[in-house]
Amino acid sequence: MTKRPFTVQAAAALQAAEGAAAVGFGVFTGVETAAGSAVDPASAIGVTVLALAGGLGMLGCARGLLRAAQWSRAPTVLTQLFALPIAWSLWQSDRLAIAVPLGVVAVLALIAALSPPSTAWLIEDHDEDDEDAPKDPEPTAPAKTAGAPPAAEPRSLGRRLKDRLNEQPTKNGKG
Repeated sequence: MTKRPFTVQAAAALQAAEGAAAVGFGVFTGVETAAGSAVDPASAIGVTVLALAGGLGMLGCARGLLRAAQWSRAPTVLTQLFALPIAWSLWQSDRLAIAVPLGVVAVLALIAALSPPSTAWLIEDHDEDDEDAPKDPEPTAPAKTAGAPPAAEPRSLGRRLKDRLNEQPTKNGKG
């Protein structure tokens, strides 16, 4: 497996920090609700469940980034896009102690998750890079893709994306 880029590690760390904060907030709200301190217990229970579920989801996305799971980048980016208006709202409410760190983390996580090294690493098929994987007893000829460069030449990111799209089935069943 190729070495994980720093940008992926940074995005995962920032996503995990936000997830841990959300879980912590959910636990705090749950304890306050159970102690009877909530003004509206029904809303407090809802906030507790959403904070815990969201935080655990963010932690799962951070783990997915570290494991090169392609699915993990979209929810990571969406989390950060949702965090920006929340940070702005907190800024306008004079909650600078929460707004500034949230906004900074969201921007940095977006930059890290959408950076070219992160994109290139997350679209690689890391299972094929595993040297300990058993070899095929009968080597088969590689499938030829129209216009694909020979296997010995490194492919650009654009070429790998195009090849991957060509492998996907189409609506009319032709693939």
